[in-house]
Amino acid sequence: MAEVAMSQFTTASPGIIELSVVIPVYNSANIFPELYQRLTAALDKSVSSFEIIAVVDGCNDRSFDVIQSVAKMDKRLKAIEFSRNFGHQAAITAGLSVAAGDMVAIIDDDLEDPPEVLPLLIEKIRDGFDVVFGIRRKRKRNWLQRFLFAAFYRILSSLVDVQMPGDAGDFCVMTRRVVNALNSMPESNRYLRGLRAWAGFEQTGIEYERGLRLANKSGYNFYKYLKLALDAVFSFSYKPLEYVAKIGFLIAAGSFAYGLYVISVGGTIVAPGWASLFVAILFFSGVQLISVGIIGQYLARIYDEIKQRPKYIVKRTTGFEKMNNNR
Repeated sequence: MAEVAMSQFTTASPGIIELSVVIPVYNSANIFPELYQRLTAALDKSVSSFEIIAVVDGCNDRSFDVIQSVAKMDKRLKAIEFSRNFGHQAAITAGLSVAAGDMVAIIDDDLEDPPEVLPLLIEKIRDGFDVVFGIRRKRKRNWLQRFLFAAFYRILSSLVDVQMPGDAGDFCVMTRRVVNALNSMPESNRYLRGLRAWAGFEQTGIEYERGLRLANKSGYNFYKYLKLALDAVFSFSYKPLEYVAKIGFLIAAGSFAYGLYVISVGGTIVAPGWASLFVAILFFSGVQLISVGIIGQYLARIYDEIKQRPKYIVKRTTGFEKMNNNR
């Protein structure tokens, strides 16, 4: 059952459910029961009705079975399981595609984003905002990770034309019209917090204290963080290409000027050794490889879009009602 087949399943017609909560799940069998208890306790006091959509992203543990057992006792809980690991952004995309709430929240499965903060975000939505995102007051990470995160957001803000809030992740609450806008965006390499900012509407943030992961190791490693960072830059900015062109122009201009100087002195300059020539060759070769690599990043994303493969493939679901074939 591919991504397009998700349209065969539904929870309820939009307008019946006040809030949908989308949770990307990865190896969280021993975390989810605690997350469910805290989440339902927070939402029971803040909204009239809600649904929870857990998207199991090709886990290696019993996450889907644990969620399914809870769903048998609470019909507000639904789950989708992918055929393999398609990634965090694909899991959120799948959840958004079937969310039926007038408002839709996104929260990770590790309890680093406290469910108790959601009512604060919901209140801001009721004040008239379309997107309310959480801004991390302080990360519970080592100094190197904090430095890299801070550097990434500063670099990103200098490269993109769309204003993206620093230190704000996917944790947020959105109105139905923002979710509809996100669902209409077809790109494969998705950076959802960037798409959320690009969509516009009235947006604001609320600072909160991020917690520690309850158990297990995060599914995000350095490679996945790097890929997400590249998706953020190359999906929303052409400036790397502009910078490469400017560097190439400066190098060409410098080389031309030096060539004129050599000609003006009659070619009498004798190189004292090979070291300077060797360094120059390495430098220019490095610049060329970096330039080709940057161009390749854009070409790879064009290639992904041309293939038009589904962003994910669904293995099984629970809690969804199958629609009639004539609908």
